[in-house]
Amino acid sequence: MSDEGRSVRIHPSILSADFVNMQADLARISSADAVHVDVMDNHFVPNLTFGPEMVRRIRAVSAIPLDVHLMITDVDRWAVGYAELGAQSVTFHAEATDDPVDLARRLRHAGARAGIALKPDTPVSAYVDQLAEFDLVLVMTVEPGFGGQDFRDDMMPKLRTLREQIDAEDLDVLLQVDGGIGEQTIRIAATAGADGFVAGSSVYGAADPGSAIASLREVARAARNAAGSSG
Repeated sequence: MSDEGRSVRIHPSILSADFVNMQADLARISSADAVHVDVMDNHFVPNLTFGPEMVRRIRAVSAIPLDVHLMITDVDRWAVGYAELGAQSVTFHAEATDDPVDLARRLRHAGARAGIALKPDTPVSAYVDQLAEFDLVLVMTVEPGFGGQDFRDDMMPKLRTLREQIDAEDLDVLLQVDGGIGEQTIRIAATAGADGFVAGSSVYGAADPGSAIASLREVARAARNAAGSSG
């Protein structure tokens, strides 16, 4: 897909929200393209967060599309259930399944967009020939498990490789980044080819999350356009 055909998507992470006042904090990000829900099981990553019931309740109280990111070990068993709960997209980790293509197809059959996530140490080489099987590729720019980590710019070559392949095949695949995204780092990631951005503290730590979303979107759009005009 051409650069002009791609839109910037901002998905605030509720990992940075106020868990006691979740419905109110969801209302504060109503201008977001989706809400990013990090599901962690304290096995695949050393943290424990949300599960199906939280996803069900978010669907009940908010109209924002759900972008569910599964950081769990038994992903082949549980992933489709999140699609059946109404998640717009369900992203699983490549490291947690032996057959990512089969799982992606099952998610699509259940009505969700299928995403595959790559940890920082996971190379893209095994997946570049399978990109048509996915709707989203999530490149982790931190080690998954906790919010507030520093952005790793050594992940940018991975983004560039994926962007080149997505464009070469003219695929409708969202190239998403997660970890340490703020106004400075979103510019770096957008220049490297990302068009989807998970932002936690830079949105929920702002006095006005809606304004923070708009600012991040504009910075990313400008950086992407500048990269396209210089290419």
